[in-house]
Amino acid sequence: MSCVDQFVDLIVDSDNDYQELDKIYLYNRICELVGDDNHQADDDIKNALIKTAIKNGKIEDNQTEKEILNDQLMNFVTPLPSKVNAKFWNLYQKSPETATNYFYKLSQDNDYIKVKAIAKNISYQVKTDYGNLEITINLSKPEKDPKAIALAGKQKQTGYPKCQLCMENEGYLGRLGYPARSNHRIIRFTLGGQTWGFQYSPYAYFSEHAIFLNKIHQPMIINQHTFNNLLEIIKIFPQYFVGSNADLPIVGGSMLSHDHYQGGRHQFPMMKAKIDRNISLPVKNVKAGIVKWPLSTIRLTSADPEQLVAAATLIHENWKNYSDETVDVRAFTDKTRHHTVTPIAYKVGDNYVLDIVLRDNQTSKEFPDGIFHPHQDVQHIKKENIGLIEVMGRAILPARLKDELKEVERYLLKQPNQMAEYHKAWADKLQVKYDFNEDNVSEIVDKETGLVFGRVLEDAGVFKWDDQGQKAFDKFIGSLS
Repeated sequence: MSCVDQFVDLIVDSDNDYQELDKIYLYNRICELVGDDNHQADDDIKNALIKTAIKNGKIEDNQTEKEILNDQLMNFVTPLPSKVNAKFWNLYQKSPETATNYFYKLSQDNDYIKVKAIAKNISYQVKTDYGNLEITINLSKPEKDPKAIALAGKQKQTGYPKCQLCMENEGYLGRLGYPARSNHRIIRFTLGGQTWGFQYSPYAYFSEHAIFLNKIHQPMIINQHTFNNLLEIIKIFPQYFVGSNADLPIVGGSMLSHDHYQGGRHQFPMMKAKIDRNISLPVKNVKAGIVKWPLSTIRLTSADPEQLVAAATLIHENWKNYSDETVDVRAFTDKTRHHTVTPIAYKVGDNYVLDIVLRDNQTSKEFPDGIFHPHQDVQHIKKENIGLIEVMGRAILPARLKDELKEVERYLLKQPNQMAEYHKAWADKLQVKYDFNEDNVSEIVDKETGLVFGRVLEDAGVFKWDDQGQKAFDKFIGSLS
């Protein structure tokens, strides 16, 4: 049996509308994509089909065209959006978890979630004063093909879809410089009187990494409506957390142009962090406290979502206009606003929790990348924005570190190495601190990388964990009364 025949059998056996009668039609459709085939499949039928397409000249042997064909093939085993949505909401009647289990499995089985690629990521935990931080080195996203980049520059820009979070990506073929989405499906639901979508992240950073996106392509904004939306999502999907990136550059995420939130089934280090001290807010039925966490975080807990929204709005509105020159906190320079928040919502028992993280995106001559951004001495490990996931204590470190840290280890062992110069000051400090040998060097470098990430988070905290910083934090809390 050829690999096309095997794939046709797989399609007919999958959860869609194709039947035995459709086999000839399907065979011809697959041959249209990959060319004539008389080859036996290897262990991976889809991989064999892609090899066949290359051999037959149907596609070039480059990352972009292989991804587009891969997703076209997997679209055959993926039900139509209408069927996926109908089944999801029928299963939701049993329980929210039954529905998300179905959609998550579908998104893995049809290779929309890149399970094999994600498995390449390096992940471990490091003990710090704030609990165990989660360190990941992101190896899952494929390197961009230089030829594809060059060709993409020559392509006419269509402006469709407007961005990678738009609903118009559902079923989109893809192109050079833009990901394939033929097998992409989005669950529709109503949020705050608007149509929103729910999908999973293709290169998930944690279990059931979900994205909730507005049907309308509009910029992100944090306001009372945001807090309402986050708590409403938790009502719909109580097994998940959900949070929003901040809505300003430097302290925000990488996709500020499209209103969206992220969530999923994961308990982050910040969610495990304890309350350092309780505080009093002029809002009924809300328990509030300052979290022992490197970023300045106020935890709000209540069984009453409306009161939680009121408390979060009070903090946010005051923070937008609050300044304290003694700790370099300034709400505005000229007419440029610098203050916003990163909010995170989840349930604990019968209570709703809103963690409100204070953010400030100022820059200065001393810190041109951001006063409350990773400072220069830690940028050899992490120089990108500290967004929602990292705010909560899970580092997304660049792929370059996999090889670079091995060179650091060789340097520490006084072996021939090609260590990047920007790691030298850090490595020299480690050399003084430890006696390195072949047995301990990797463990120590991993640990110290995690401790650098802890410093990164401290840099992003607006009120530091020293007397001056915590007195300033208490002063801000006092302004809320």
